[in-house]
Amino acid sequence: MGFFSGLLGNAGEVSQEQLMKDYGKLLIETEKIELGFKLIRDTFIFTNKRLILIDKQGITGSKTEYRSISYKSISRFSVESTGTFDLDAELKIWISSEAAPSIVKQFTKSVNVYEVQKVLAFYVLN
Repeated sequence: MGFFSGLLGNAGEVSQEQLMKDYGKLLIETEKIELGFKLIRDTFIFTNKRLILIDKQGITGSKTEYRSISYKSISRFSVESTGTFDLDAELKIWISSEAAPSIVKQFTKSVNVYEVQKVLAFYVLN
């Protein structure tokens, strides 16, 4: 992921190996990482059990919030692909019956948003 892309709010994919090294301690015994993305200092991870949002806070980023969202609490989601002049794709997730999306993330053109949609659909719809 490029620096300017990160500044614009776009997330780039992170390898499963790197995610396990950095966040493996958050996983339960039967949990595995499916996909993960980094947005400047923040990270979000799709596992086979839940969605984990990692929010580095403050100037130094030493304070970190780890938010877990079970797939069963996701009521709907949408994925918007990139266009000719719109260079980023977007993911929106609604938790329970909220009117506005609880989570909105933008991805660089290098991220396959259809793969993100596939993982979400698999776990939310099963």
